[in-house]
Amino acid sequence: MRVRVDGEEFVAEPGETVAAVLRGSGRDAWRTTRIEGRPRGLFCGIGVCFDCLVVVNGVRDVRACLRLVADGDDIRSQGWEEVPS
Repeated sequence: MRVRVDGEEFVAEPGETVAAVLRGSGRDAWRTTRIEGRPRGLFCGIGVCFDCLVVVNGVRDVRACLRLVADGDDIRSQGWEEVPS
């Protein structure tokens, strides 16, 4: 399967999570905190901490550790500055 991560194309295997693809692409962080702009990525890996939030196919706040990739997914880093006021 082919997916795009922040505009760059990657190959993903069926059954991989978005977090696995992101880590496989060499990324440790793909979100920043609202107050201090600190980097966040995979922490708990079970969907409890909400540190791994990304945008998938235009949908915000997707937990990367729980979402399985699908062919053609467009995965984007999610920064606090993108939150509508």
